[in-house]
Amino acid sequence: MRYESITDAIGDTPLVRIDPAVHGLRGIDLYAKLEMLNPFGSVKDRAAWNMVRAGLPGARQRGETIVELSSGNTAKALALIAGMHGIGFKSVTNRMRIPEIKDLLLLLGAEIEELPGQSECLDPTATDDPLTLFHQRLNAPGSAHLHTDQYFNTLNTEAHATGTGPEIIADLDGRAPDWFIACVGTAGSSTGVARALRAHDPSVGVVGLVARKTDFVPGIRTIDEVQEVGLFDPATYDIIDTVGADEAIDGMLTLIRRCGILSGPTGGAAYHGAVRHLKALDDEGTGRRRTAVFIVCDRVESYLGYVRTRRPELLGMPPARNSVATLTDGEVRSATSIDVADARKWIAAERPLVIDLRGPFAYGALHIEGSVNIVDELFDELVRGGLPFGRRQPVLLACPVGEKSARYAALLTRMGHQDVRSLAGGIIAWRDAGAPLVRD
Repeated sequence: MRYESITDAIGDTPLVRIDPAVHGLRGIDLYAKLEMLNPFGSVKDRAAWNMVRAGLPGARQRGETIVELSSGNTAKALALIAGMHGIGFKSVTNRMRIPEIKDLLLLLGAEIEELPGQSECLDPTATDDPLTLFHQRLNAPGSAHLHTDQYFNTLNTEAHATGTGPEIIADLDGRAPDWFIACVGTAGSSTGVARALRAHDPSVGVVGLVARKTDFVPGIRTIDEVQEVGLFDPATYDIIDTVGADEAIDGMLTLIRRCGILSGPTGGAAYHGAVRHLKALDDEGTGRRRTAVFIVCDRVESYLGYVRTRRPELLGMPPARNSVATLTDGEVRSATSIDVADARKWIAAERPLVIDLRGPFAYGALHIEGSVNIVDELFDELVRGGLPFGRRQPVLLACPVGEKSARYAALLTRMGHQDVRSLAGGIIAWRDAGAPLVRD
């Protein structure tokens, strides 16, 4: 095939059948839509091009910079498109959590600005959040930026309603699949594909996958985070289920080692969630073979650091010691949690060490007076080497909603710490109770 521009190669990605010997489903054919084979490497290529295309001539003429609140694949695609058209690109985000992506964006010539957002993703209702205020300024008249606005721009959804979804139907010989299983990030691909499939066949079942609140899976929101995304509509999904980091990595390994698909963890999460959901529906007595489709969003190479941190044994390194991934549900439930009122009394009487596990910008915006900020990834590294403080030192752990802190409290208790507690409901509960918070 011959193209006049690399952007002409966006779309028309393969739909590949997964060998039934791998997934074990008897009456269901499972297909992977390989969006990783878009020219810039991910499913976000479609949305990025669709959102920015019409505004490029005017932006170049006015000397504007393309700006997106992204720390991942959307930023990568937009940086490449901007460079092709002689325009600058700026990625604005709360926290760059994948070092390889940050390095790649810098290599592509992107400017990266990390703003002190109070939460891990944009919350348009938080009018005192610097990230929200920046988002509002980008959309104000007279802005010197071309803001693609992936979380609210319907062109994101349209890219998949007119492209990805119809391609799936065409590759299935004019039929929609019985099920579509999608990870939910900006919700553009899941919403757009679901719209196209259901327009063809209203009976298509749609499963949305979100990350467990205590886990980080690149490209996937937790159920709390996804509520803040403007494109998210819960009516799109028949079921919203959760996947964890280890499940995403396990699914990724299956796709890589058994199927030859160099999937990243998001695709692994989609595969794992699809097989788990479909096994309960796998009935050979229906009289026909049924079909299901999931999306492989991007490639594995950008996530080696993510794998190294969570599953070092896969890269020939010693297994992680003292990892929260090894906790049982019973251990987490038995961890000592303390509500806001009791925490305030305990702090006043015992002066425990208060550790805030949020990102530095969220901590800097508002935190408990006297608390120490140790970002959860760094705290994880510290704990793997052993107890980072004395066994008898009273410790109160706090995170956004009290779930990560509960897991670390359980782990420290297992390791022999004598008095560690988790702030129930996290910093949000502290704020909602009217307890004092300070800012840097």
